[in-house]
Amino acid sequence: METSASRLVFQSTTELAAAVRERRVTAVEVLEAHLAQAAAHNPALNAVVTRDESAARQRAVEADAALARGESWGPLHGVPITVKDAFSTAGLRTTASFPPLSGYVPTEDATAVARLKRAGAIIWGKTNLPLLAGDYQTQSPLFGRTQNPHDLERTPGGSSGGAAAAVASGFTPFELGSDLGGSIRIPAHFCGLFGLKPTEHRVSNAGHIPDLPGGPRTVRHMACSGPLARTVADLRLVLSVIEGPDARNLEVPPLTPLAPPRSRAVSSLRIAWMDDFGGVVPCRESRAALARLVAELSAQGATVERVTPPAFDFHEAWSTWGELEGAEVGAPLPLWHRLRFQLQFLAMAGKDPLARAIARGARSDVGHYMAILERREALVASLERFLSGWDAWLVPVTTGPAIPHTRPGEWVRVDGEPRAYLSALGAYTSVFNLTGNPVVVLPVGRTQAGLPLGAQLVGRRWDDAALLDVAEAVAPWGGGFVRPARCA
Repeated sequence: METSASRLVFQSTTELAAAVRERRVTAVEVLEAHLAQAAAHNPALNAVVTRDESAARQRAVEADAALARGESWGPLHGVPITVKDAFSTAGLRTTASFPPLSGYVPTEDATAVARLKRAGAIIWGKTNLPLLAGDYQTQSPLFGRTQNPHDLERTPGGSSGGAAAAVASGFTPFELGSDLGGSIRIPAHFCGLFGLKPTEHRVSNAGHIPDLPGGPRTVRHMACSGPLARTVADLRLVLSVIEGPDARNLEVPPLTPLAPPRSRAVSSLRIAWMDDFGGVVPCRESRAALARLVAELSAQGATVERVTPPAFDFHEAWSTWGELEGAEVGAPLPLWHRLRFQLQFLAMAGKDPLARAIARGARSDVGHYMAILERREALVASLERFLSGWDAWLVPVTTGPAIPHTRPGEWVRVDGEPRAYLSALGAYTSVFNLTGNPVVVLPVGRTQAGLPLGAQLVGRRWDDAALLDVAEAVAPWGGGFVRPARCA
């Protein structure tokens, strides 16, 4: 039975912000509803690992007082949120699940966090992630394992797994996630959410770990920060708050602010689609869900064609992504840590091209690093040429729904057949970190067992607003967010 509190915690960010702004509900009431929801369900999920309830309550009181005086802090005034524990939060413990940072309390917010606060958001907690955001599951050496709210025996994904579980369970209306190889998109898919990986460098990563506090910036390519939410409108709202140039990260260029939404009739859309990346094919239920969506869009008059990008080599893309990640994350490490990093991926290499490429990249010298970047530029140009003829490209997120909890690197079963760990989980997502394209994940159905299934909509670089317009038009035909039965 739905209560007034459960109605509040499953409202969208846009709805909550309007309700607080129009004083139909107080910021204090909204915060308390979310804290109560987390108190009821977080013990089973382990999504939120650090809390700051006292400061959040004080801030909510101040938010209500400001509105009473006719003051507005911004578009997120009084909206309570949690933030992935990879983002620095001033005065609030930030660990990135890295034991040497178990007691680290930053003095400065990450840029994206600071922008959310300036827009009026109230941070009450931090969410779980794997060690230094380095896995497609969420098993933290500091805080333990996070469960998927749709099935506690399965992972919510990683590395923004705690973030996705928190949004899906009504602990927060949206989350700030990060994505180097699928870490926003895979958790969104596994938990039945919408997720946005913006165009590379549209949102500053300053203050995001694994770039360690006080150390040099090493992760300069492919990593993106963006929102997970329960509607496309919320993705747009949050992106409009966190995007833009940053003196702490000069790779974020001046850009035209995100355009307002433009209504698109489904019948006007031109969408390419495919479900086979270089021989990596998803499970039967994933293929069926994608095919149903394609049929629905076609029936509504959209032009939807199965197309493979000409002259785009997926194997070259996986190799380049892995080598670039290995070069920027692994190569700068001290010798002993670098060797351990290489051995971690060599241990899971086998038939896994992504793992082998990461291990190769960790041995990079400057010449090899420059060659990697050159290969990357050619792949970016190739995909941009292909996308110029379409409004979006519709593709899978992973080879199947959320997997059972397992040790990182173990085989993943797809329709009963074993698949290499990184390829089964990251083959469809890592490509778009490499090319820097914006991607929206949207729900497209459920398995017979009730597990969520999602799909990626890929757009042209820097055309995030147009991609969100397409996602808004497509989303109703995928079914949208369905709250987990245990958290209703």
